Amino acid sequence: RERNFDKLAAELRQSEQEKSGEAYAPPLENDKMGFLKFTNKEILKMPAKFRKYFIANDRLVRVRRRKRGKFGFDYEARYRRDGYNISVSSKDPDKLPEKFITALHAAENASPLPNVPNTFDEFARYYFETFWKRTVAPETYKTEMNRYKNYIKPFFGSMSIKKITPAMCQKLFDDISEKGFGKTLDEVHTRLNQVFDMAVNHGLIQINPLCITIFRAHERKHGKALTKDEEKRLLEVTAGTPWQLMFAVALYTGLRPGELKTARIEGEFIVAKNSKQKNGKVETKKIPITPMLRPYLDGVQELRFYVPQRIREKIRKILPNHSLKDTRATFFTRCIECNIDEVAIKKFMGHSLGKVSDAYADLPDEYYIKEGNKLNY
Repeated sequence: RERNFDKLAAELRQSEQEKSGEAYAPPLENDKMGFLKFTNKEILKMPAKFRKYFIANDRLVRVRRRKRGKFGFDYEARYRRDGYNISVSSKDPDKLPEKFITALHAAENASPLPNVPNTFDEFARYYFETFWKRTVAPETYKTEMNRYKNYIKPFFGSMSIKKITPAMCQKLFDDISEKGFGKTLDEVHTRLNQVFDMAVNHGLIQINPLCITIFRAHERKHGKALTKDEEKRLLEVTAGTPWQLMFAVALYTGLRPGELKTARIEGEFIVAKNSKQKNGKVETKKIPITPMLRPYLDGVQELRFYVPQRIREKIRKILPNHSLKDTRATFFTRCIECNIDEVAIKKFMGHSLGKVSDAYADLPDEYYIKEGNKLNY
């Protein structure tokens, strides 16, 4: 294989004369010597996006001879185009193509920002832990990380994020959809969309691959309130067991399943952590002990709950057509039936009153106790 500087390299390797018993080469200056040529076989070793450029144009990589020390020299190949600045050097000019191709792959896979990973799993965890974790409740973060490990990570793993195509994402969505996991599909789509949007913002990719995938959000099923007969049956069947108090608190506070384990008694209120806080801010919610709940708290100083999954299984055994979240819908429905003020209902449910109201409304406990006492049927 001949290169446009082989002849000169051969000449420089020859000892033309000796001075003081040492091999001598003529003085050398930094000098551009032309362009590095690649064979077709070498071009095929390049990243795919570069091949067409090097096939069409063989004057892309400049080569120069550089003086090193008193008598030494080497060759440098440099490529400066489209934001890339690649430089490799070698004393043996025949090694430049291989070194350049290796550097080209490294530059293509490198992150445009320091310390930012470019493989899918590493970048996703970088995003989750550095940014997203601050915006959600710890319980939400834990749940979503389990979903990520079960569905997303096994599919993409350590693949370069640049190599993920819309077709790959569509395949993941179709696989989950075929299993009938509608809610899981929604969450997977949301999480992937966040990761790819962040990758665009970090300059790792130019376009979010989900922009052309076909995705239809499944129809979410909201809680269905228990009838008063079902409510009565749930409490009667569990009478004399710890389950009864758990269901009474769930029915008469409207706490979300994940909030039950944080519930505690504080004076005239049940206080629990609001699992839907935003921006990582820890918030609590206070629900007054209503006439419906008070009889079940007689002599109780501390609330203890089984894990939510066990409570879910128990309620389904007693009321097969209902789930644990239906106790929240029941509480909301009864509050409306008992004409409790809308502001109080929103506070009991842990919902925002709106930006203006949240900023200025500072109602006393007496107001909420008065409204809570209406829950008596």
